[in-house]
Order: sequence, then structure tokens, then C-alpha cells
Amino acid sequence: MISEDSSPRSNPSGPGESLATVQRSLGDPSVEFPLWPPLVSGCPVTSTDEVAYPVEVDYAYDRVEPELFAPGRPRTGSARWAPLLPPLLGPGLGEGDTPLIEFGDGVYVKDESRNPTWSHKDRINRCTVSAALAVGAPGVVVSSSGNHGASAAAFAARAGLPAVVLASSDAPPAVYSFLEAYGATVLPVPAEARWGLMREIVDRLGFHPLSNLTATHTGHAFGPEGYKTIAYEIHAELGVPAAVFVPTGYGELLFGVWKGFAELRRLGLTDRTPRLFSCEPAAGGPLAAAVRAGLPAARVPVGRTTAYAIDCPVGGYRGVLALEHDERRALLLTDDRLAAARTELSRQGIWVETSAAAGLAGLRAHGPIDGPVVCVATSSGFKDLDVGTHRPEPVEPTWAGVEARLRASGIAV
Repeated sequence: MISEDSSPRSNPSGPGESLATVQRSLGDPSVEFPLWPPLVSGCPVTSTDEVAYPVEVDYAYDRVEPELFAPGRPRTGSARWAPLLPPLLGPGLGEGDTPLIEFGDGVYVKDESRNPTWSHKDRINRCTVSAALAVGAPGVVVSSSGNHGASAAAFAARAGLPAVVLASSDAPPAVYSFLEAYGATVLPVPAEARWGLMREIVDRLGFHPLSNLTATHTGHAFGPEGYKTIAYEIHAELGVPAAVFVPTGYGELLFGVWKGFAELRRLGLTDRTPRLFSCEPAAGGPLAAAVRAGLPAARVPVGRTTAYAIDCPVGGYRGVLALEHDERRALLLTDDRLAAARTELSRQGIWVETSAAAGLAGLRAHGPIDGPVVCVATSSGFKDLDVGTHRPEPVEPTWAGVEARLRASGIAV
């Protein structure tokens, strides 16, 4: 069994690589822990029975070389930013370096569907699977309804580790195709059973958990560090935008983008950070509930929504920190708004799942903002539940049949 007392087999950060130093409690930044092992159950000092406070990774920022952010550096995915990431012991898949697409009227879309498994989750799993290798875990386990499981399975396969994925029984077909291809052991179980079973796999088999184990969300200590690279990439192409709209479930992505821009300011590369907006489905919205009530985290009932990937009953403190307790930046979006944003993106050649369109939906709900605005689009349209359910009616193979179909689609003939 691998416990939180485990230490890395060897020093996984070679010379000149990671500058990570300690893990620090977000509940009380004066509380810190050694870098190893990763605290997979949040801060053991500040957490309570009601609220689990996450930890973050701190770095020797005074040792960051200026050329790390120099213009024109070759794009090498996560490895480019290795000094400001936890040690990247595991091999990569070319994650990161996704395009920033100009959408018009000062709006840009950061298209995370271009990652190896078609979602933003590849950025965190390079870090978390590296942690599993470092502590000598015999495998990894993850609870996921879609993107996270597919990504974890890919990086585990690349690292030579078995992966167990506690999945939803009604996950999209594309997700099951990913999992099967990567050789993961897939256990479709009811959502309410996943967390307890994951804890048993961790305790009984020593597998390293890549997703949350706590009552309110903490997630993996190293995971959100991978999301910081989105901020680095936006800054390298655009500078600091006026605002960033982020699809939000548990709030890890939101926190990662926030921390990345905060680090750029700390390093003297900018004197400001963008306004961040969380974009949750109105069917749930634990982050919006927490900031409205002034709480570190909240639990809410969830209803049905097509944005299944970010429909979360519980939030975590990371998201509250990223919003700086400003409830005006915690947006709740109806399915109609999400569908409209997904269609708008598709008509510009960007096909994303409904959850991934929440960033643009949030901007449209908020209204125009002066200055460049970035909407993060998290994952491919292949990940939606309705993929493969639509088939066009056959066309009579004559000009009359073709002409009728063209007219029906609005093409002048």
C-alpha cells in the first residue's frame, strides 16, 4: 500500500528542472509541508469535517531564469515550463501549446480540444501521473464521467502504469473508446459510489488517486499546477487580457489560470492580472453558491443539464480564491445559453462539447468587456452525449433532389 507517508524513489527533478519547494495550505498559507509525498486529501492541519482545504505547490521564484518567458522560445508543451511545475518525471504526449483563435470584436478562444486526448485535462495529468511514478505507486485510479478519465488513462499508458477508471455508466461513446484503446480497467458504477470505491482502491492496492478524495473538493495537490500553463501561453501571445471566462466544475481550472497570471505578476512580467469569471451550469453551481454565502465551499442539489462534465454538486476553496470572493464574477448559465454558444463556436469552425462552450456562453451572458477577452474552450465536441445520434435523411441522387436539399439549407441555386 502507498500512503501519504511515501517518499519518491529518487529525486525526480533533475538539475535545472523543477523549482518546486514545498506544499502550502490554501486554508492558512503559513502552514507548509514537504514537497513529497503529494497530499492527496488536502491540508491535514486546516481542514475540518465540513471543509477540506487544498494545498498548492510553492516554488523558488527567485531562481526563475528570465529566459523562461522570453519571446520566441520553442514550443515544447508542458516541458517548456518545467521550472514552475512539479517534477515532470513521467513522459509527455505533447500536451499544451494549444491555439488562441481570434473570434472577432476582441474575443479570443483558447481551444483546449487540441490536446492529445482532446481536452484540458492533459495538462494536469502530466503532473499527477508523474507524481504517481515518483512515489512508486503500482497504478493510478481516477473517478470521472469523461475527460479526466480518458486523459489519466492515456498518461498512465504512456508511463507504463495500469489505470482504473470509475466511470459513469452513460459516458459518451468517445470516452469509452479512449479508455478501451489505452487499456484502462473501466468500472461503470453509480456516481454516488465512486468516491468510496476509489478510496478502497487507494487503501487496499496502493494506487495513486488522480481525483478528489475529500468531502469538499481538494483534488490532487499537483494537478492544478498544470493548468497554470494556459495563463503562460495566453500571456506569451496576447499579454494580459482584460478578462478570462472559464468553464467551471470543481474550480481547479479556474484556480490554475488565476495562479498562472498571479505568478507572472509576482515575477515582474506584468503589473496586473485579468478579471476571471467562472461559468457554471445553472442546474448546479456550487462555486456561485459559496461566494454568495461567503463560504469556503458549498454543496448544492444538481438538476439535469447537457453540460454534464461541469455539473458538480460540491465545490472547493480553490475557486473561491480565484474569484476573490466576488460573486459578480460567478456566472450561472442556462442550457439554452450553453447550446447557443456551442452553435456559435461551431459556425466559426470550433466544435466543442456543451460544457466546453460555457466560457463563451458566460461572456455573452455578461455582455461586452473593453479590451481583449479570452474564453477557454475545454474539450472536443466528440465528448458530448448526443454524438452519433443524428443522421441526415438520404437524398435522391438526381439534380432535383440535390436542388431541393440545397434550397432547404439556405443555399441559393
